[in-house]
Amino acid sequence: MNFKTLIGLSGLSCLCFSHSTAQENTLKQPPNFILIVADDLGYGDLGFTGSTQIKTPNIDRLAANGAVFSQGYVSSPVCSPSRAGILTGRNQVSFGHDNNIGGNQPGFDEAFLGLPLTEKTIADRLHSLGYINGLVGKWHLGGQPHFHPLKRGFDEFWGYTGGGHDYFTSEPDGKGYKSPIECNYKEPSAITYITDDKGAECVDFIGRHKDEPFFLFASFNAPHTPMQATKADLELYQHIENQKRRTYCAMVHRLDVNVGRIMDAVEANGIADNTLIVFISDNGGPTNSNASINAPFNGQKGILLEGGIRTPFIMNWKNTIPAGTVSADPVISLDLAPTFFELAGGKTTGEEQFDGVNLLPYIKGEIDGKPHDSFNWRFTISAVIREGDWKLIRLPDRFPVLYNLKEDLSEQHDLALENIELTKALLKKLGTWDVAQPHPVFLEGAEWRANQLNLYDRTYQLSQPE
Repeated sequence: MNFKTLIGLSGLSCLCFSHSTAQENTLKQPPNFILIVADDLGYGDLGFTGSTQIKTPNIDRLAANGAVFSQGYVSSPVCSPSRAGILTGRNQVSFGHDNNIGGNQPGFDEAFLGLPLTEKTIADRLHSLGYINGLVGKWHLGGQPHFHPLKRGFDEFWGYTGGGHDYFTSEPDGKGYKSPIECNYKEPSAITYITDDKGAECVDFIGRHKDEPFFLFASFNAPHTPMQATKADLELYQHIENQKRRTYCAMVHRLDVNVGRIMDAVEANGIADNTLIVFISDNGGPTNSNASINAPFNGQKGILLEGGIRTPFIMNWKNTIPAGTVSADPVISLDLAPTFFELAGGKTTGEEQFDGVNLLPYIKGEIDGKPHDSFNWRFTISAVIREGDWKLIRLPDRFPVLYNLKEDLSEQHDLALENIELTKALLKKLGTWDVAQPHPVFLEGAEWRANQLNLYDRTYQLSQPE
């Protein structure tokens, strides 16, 4: 794996890597895992990814003291299928979960409106290895009882099963974003500000389980809509004229504060040397709804341009992953489940059917080469193949488009007609993969397809604001 210093694109200062400086971690028990997932975060909205507007010192610290993957991807440009891929380690298209969860469409059985029961989550796998598993926050993998997180490997749950929540309010009989907070280990208190409440629950989980191997899924909804921030945080960004952007910046700030609380709890409980912390977003920022910025990438949530699927991607493990490690090789969120599973002592066999790989041997230099040579994506109207630096996007109303990401990071120059044989070859590979996938087990509404097609024709901000 090619580890090197990246300057400019990522906003990182000089970060140096040396295998000789890495200290071997002597484990008294299997490592703990903390998976922090932001929701609809713009790629360019963190300090270490180049933001000049939003201050994120805690996430920046997590990055500077760990490994940053500058070509980190998720397996879908929207929430639910992305999270299905993250938690299973499998491309969700391969088991029919390639739409977002909304209302059920005619002709589909509502009993299948969730993460298929045929699939094991990483919580299932870690539970069998003696881990205590906690989910704090958003689920969005099925609201019916048989899909509930407590039936999918999690021992503790504080949160909600839907796709989002009001930041200040829940109601005992509320629906949707006003739904009550569920908790199976205590009577949940009234919401103060839900990002802070999630941070507090994560800190509490770490403190209660510090003496046993644990997996904590810290599933934030920030900065997903509704656009709601505290008065104090809004005042920090009062110089920003655009109200939606001001609110968004304040929400990301509060997310960063609570990432810091989680990091501090790991240190305070004396388990930093035995805890792997991961930070990603579930997809790119929906620039049209939450005023996020995915610069320097084109596109947004809901489409397969880089702005929809490339996200901040950090792995931090004190004294095991050397501080300042930076990789420019493509990795994907599907790699997280097999990484956790093997580090916990699990043995990956053909039966496991992971589509990702354990990243740690690559980080430590124990395996040469790249973790992946190619990726495939499919989401409703569009499909993509990336092979090396080449990326082909197939859409229903136009000729395929082809980009060289090494030379054209922002996907501005379509090279399909200039490389017609390559275009044909990649289109053939993509189509062969596509037709081998099963039918979706549920569909989102048809109106979303037209919306997604229109998103490919929008103009996106490719640089940081002044």
